[in-house]
Amino acid sequence: MTAVTAREELEHAIDTLAARLGVIGLGYVGLPLAVEFAKAGFAVTGFDIDARKVEQLNAGESYVGDVPADEVQGFVEAGTLAATTDFARLGECDVAVICVPTPLRKTRDPDISHIIAACEELVAYGERCRLVVLESTTYPGTCEEVVLPKLAEAKAVGTSKGRIGEEWFLCFSPERVDPGNAEFPTPKIPKVVGGITPACTALAARLYKHVFVRVVPVSSARVAETVKLLENTYRSVNIGLINEIALMCHAMGIDVWEVIEAAATKPFGFAAFRPGPGLGGHCIPIDPLFLSWKAKLAKFNPKFIELAAEVNESMPGHVVERAGAILNERGKPLKGSKVLVLGVAYKKDVGDTRESPAIAVIDLLLKKGAAVEYADPHVPVLQGEGVRLEAVEPTPKRLAGCDLAIIITDHSGFDYGQIVEHAPVVFDTRNATGDLDGRGTVVKL
Repeated sequence: MTAVTAREELEHAIDTLAARLGVIGLGYVGLPLAVEFAKAGFAVTGFDIDARKVEQLNAGESYVGDVPADEVQGFVEAGTLAATTDFARLGECDVAVICVPTPLRKTRDPDISHIIAACEELVAYGERCRLVVLESTTYPGTCEEVVLPKLAEAKAVGTSKGRIGEEWFLCFSPERVDPGNAEFPTPKIPKVVGGITPACTALAARLYKHVFVRVVPVSSARVAETVKLLENTYRSVNIGLINEIALMCHAMGIDVWEVIEAAATKPFGFAAFRPGPGLGGHCIPIDPLFLSWKAKLAKFNPKFIELAAEVNESMPGHVVERAGAILNERGKPLKGSKVLVLGVAYKKDVGDTRESPAIAVIDLLLKKGAAVEYADPHVPVLQGEGVRLEAVEPTPKRLAGCDLAIIITDHSGFDYGQIVEHAPVVFDTRNATGDLDGRGTVVKL
């Protein structure tokens, strides 16, 4: 009788939903993924160093807006979803999916310390984990140059004689979560998978087919890593272009919003991007710089990426400069003026403030002596470097009492008619007010 190989054993466990999954990192990527795996019928254990998240999840609560609490509660009660801060429980898992943060250091170099920490936990406890998938956004080569050597040395993954692609398997599969996008929840977004070997790719694809409507295998982990960076570099460069067009149009007295809407009527060869107060979220402001950093190591100068980042990073300063000019035209200095910032999340209708341009705008306003309040129905408290504010309600009285209202995030919950009616002047960086300008008090970016 032919002995069952490690690959065949894991394939059978995945096909029959008997494989136990560990998801390392329970944030905006990890929690939705863990819930979808549980929904598919797998037993899932989530791992996080944040005891508060673990406690909330085990109580059946959701702290991510796109994940319904009743789903979490149902899977927790059924025993198919649990969370822990005890990484020793990786010893119970057949598969580990790494979904940890990957920020930039202040030097703008990639910080993959959380990935390395996850690998160290796998080295210590993941003796059963034969398939490891990295989903955290990172630079091309991370799986092959960092994760593979780290895990290959350990007896905990495979054996001291374990061979990649035969006894254990390693892949990269970029996360593509878009918070607040009800049209494309996690399962409807095609899943790119690239492994260290073809067998690694095939095994991870076999797993993800239980959750995603389409799995897209690519030839290597490096290709999969670069796919994610291309997607967000594409957006960063085009947003940088339209931000520069907005600055140019302002200098020439042209309505950039009218220009964009007219150009968007072309049915081919044009995709509409819109300007704003700066980039936010974990992906677009950061991911292109991962690619830029790696390209420079290969002695290639990525000019478009660097220029787009320069333009996009200048936008909060431009917003504050325009705010000062708007007030000055009305006989008021920025110093001492009451400024109400409307929306501090990085995008519409979510509560995520990671890398939000609102934080930079508020910080600059405060440094220039403005008295700043903010309103945001999704963010009750705003915490930044040296900034801690609590949200206020944008009531008619508060709007009328400010000197300037600045729309940074165009939440659906704001009453723009009321804002335009009561605020003395509105600086709209998102075109949220549209044609609402009955008193001539709206100034567009």
